[in-house]
Amino acid sequence: MKSILVHLDASPRSATRLALAHRLARQHGAQLTAVFAVLPAIVAVPFAAAEGAYAAASLLEETDRQLRARAREMFEREAVSGVPMQWFEIRHDTLEVAVVEHALFADLLVLGQHDPDDREAGPVPRGLVATLVHDSGKPALVLPSQGEFGAPVRRVLIAWKPTPEAARAVAAARPWLLAAEEVHVACTLARRDDERTGVAALERWLRASGVTAPIRSHGLAGTGIGEALLSVAADTDADLLVMGCYGHSRARELVLGGVTRTVLRSMTLPVLMAH
Repeated sequence: MKSILVHLDASPRSATRLALAHRLARQHGAQLTAVFAVLPAIVAVPFAAAEGAYAAASLLEETDRQLRARAREMFEREAVSGVPMQWFEIRHDTLEVAVVEHALFADLLVLGQHDPDDREAGPVPRGLVATLVHDSGKPALVLPSQGEFGAPVRRVLIAWKPTPEAARAVAAARPWLLAAEEVHVACTLARRDDERTGVAALERWLRASGVTAPIRSHGLAGTGIGEALLSVAADTDADLLVMGCYGHSRARELVLGGVTRTVLRSMTLPVLMAH
């Protein structure tokens, strides 16, 4: 993990993401790239570009300037340390494509759960997290819109299914798994006891990778998997959920799988996901 990218908007939650990304960069000797990516207000409120709306457009430009200034101030506060940091700004209507291009050169993305009630963030595309994970192919640590995450990760919950996405997520979680005090594995009942691809096979892989924490399995029923997974996370007091991100692009719109959609909407703990 030598290159970490964190997405910034102008909300106080961005400061939480940036502080966590900065701490990870310091721990791993990594370079930290902060990408301020917010749609221009004039794109989010297109009527302002209409004839006779000059005053409204000027007001929106000033809003953009204030959003950028707040985010830049967050960055400058963290940049006084010895961690190598760089700043990029993306403020146009092809924002998602441009952020993906930056993400291609990162080992880990640090992102935030979309919060439709956050009025300070600025206009951030609702599907930015899913698009970045899907289109960059890089693992992402997604922080929920509420809570503090300064404590070490002691309990890790893996949402396991025998797919490339889940396997990539577990591989990306190795630094946290090696340091964990407890590892929990949630798997559908139909897959849990499969000797070749179930929990036992995953445990063998984890042990071979150096994971020494006790491993406990949890069965999930065949319906409502997303809700059941978050319930297991709460019951085990997990500090981190590790899972594959499922979805596909259709006519430039990302269509998410049901479990991924539920977790991204209702998550209350950090989620490390990979596609």
